[in-house]
Amino acid sequence: VQLQAFGGGLVRAGGSLRLSCAASERTFSSYVMAWFRQAPGKEREFVAAVVWRGSPKYHANAVKGRFTISRDHAKITVYLQMKSLKPEDTAVYYCAAGDRMDDMMSGRAEYWGQGTLVTVSS
Repeated sequence: VQLQAFGGGLVRAGGSLRLSCAASERTFSSYVMAWFRQAPGKEREFVAAVVWRGSPKYHANAVKGRFTISRDHAKITVYLQMKSLKPEDTAVYYCAAGDRMDDMMSGRAEYWGQGTLVTVSS
């Protein structure tokens, strides 16, 4: 059972990136999927989550209006579209899966992928 995140990179402030997280098994299509991030020297924080049917979605206040989480059941993939990036968005981004939305938003995921680094230059 694996989650593989990719799509990170270096981008200028104001730019965009799309992160992808591919699951290795179709059972993930029934899980709540989420993105978290951890900036240097800080604790990991919730970014966004989406239930298996694609709605509802939740986004942290810090990214609301700039980031959008979505999922593709056929590809067993969840995405994080990031726009208007700021230097403070610099972090390692992790995807995760779990059964319950409230647990996921509290960081209590059952499965974690490896991180992908996003660096936003000023």
